[in-house]
Amino acid sequence: MILAVGIPTEIPRVGFTVETIFVPFGDTDVHPFTGIAVNDRQGSIRDNGIEVELELNLSLLEPEQTGGWVESHFDIVDKISPGETPDAGSVYTHKLNFELDTAFLPFSRLSEDNWLHHFEVEGSLDYVATGLPKVGDVIDNQRYLDDASRWSFSLVGVVPLAPLAP
Repeated sequence: MILAVGIPTEIPRVGFTVETIFVPFGDTDVHPFTGIAVNDRQGSIRDNGIEVELELNLSLLEPEQTGGWVESHFDIVDKISPGETPDAGSVYTHKLNFELDTAFLPFSRLSEDNWLHHFEVEGSLDYVATGLPKVGDVIDNQRYLDDASRWSFSLVGVVPLAPLAP
């Protein structure tokens, strides 16, 4: 689950986004703060991981250029998320991430006051530059035979809850 707030600027094609990402159904074998193992207690241990991102958004393609159908931007992301390397000195660590996001606006022809007008289907190609396990690292009793992939792709539906600028 992601909550994002876009922050426009006076600079053309430049903006900021603050995101919080919550994993509602995660679990773990060891409590990250107490060190108690799941075998030493009754029931499972929920691990509802939280991530926080501050993004610098650089617009590449704006809806006005595509008849309202597509928008695309490149993001430079400062990300704080659970540590994923054996030498992580903290439960949460900093990561540098780059994203190429392209949004399709299938209902852009609806009137502005229709909530579906701003609905987006967004594809995001991500490259995590720092903070991932490398070959030979052992995490959760699993040895990495290769570096963890820095690349990922996600497809999401974006439903604006409160447009602050009409």
